[in-house]
Amino acid sequence: MYEIKPFADLKVGDRVRVSKTVTEADGSLYIAATGDFGPVHIDADFASGTRFGQRLAPGIMVAGLCTSVLTAELAGILGVSIEDRFWFTGPVFYGDTITIDVWIAERDEATRTLTWEASAVNEAGQEVLKARATLKFPRRRPVA
Repeated sequence: MYEIKPFADLKVGDRVRVSKTVTEADGSLYIAATGDFGPVHIDADFASGTRFGQRLAPGIMVAGLCTSVLTAELAGILGVSIEDRFWFTGPVFYGDTITIDVWIAERDEATRTLTWEASAVNEAGQEVLKARATLKFPRRRPVA
């Protein structure tokens, strides 16, 4: 699952797509770990009065799914995040199945950085998240 992938093996255009259903358990674990007890995530009565009409999964949790796909499926574990930007373009509700598409957009040999981008869509094809971020890779492969 998690691999050591050398910087030299990663190319612009490398891409992976993964689908996941966002569950109540996902939200509960994230909320408990972070203390993000915003009522729109946990209180159905409160959420019913918002423009969304129901509870939302935490946006940063959904963004974290992008970084998980990046590390587990595309770029490996050597790069460290030095900048992350996320745009929350639509709601994610508990029970939604989202498809996350992550790709390498830029590669800089001089700075040993990769810029990756991502898009996530729900089962209706509506985009719910966009991302652009940078990973920095070490000069030498660490001893495993």
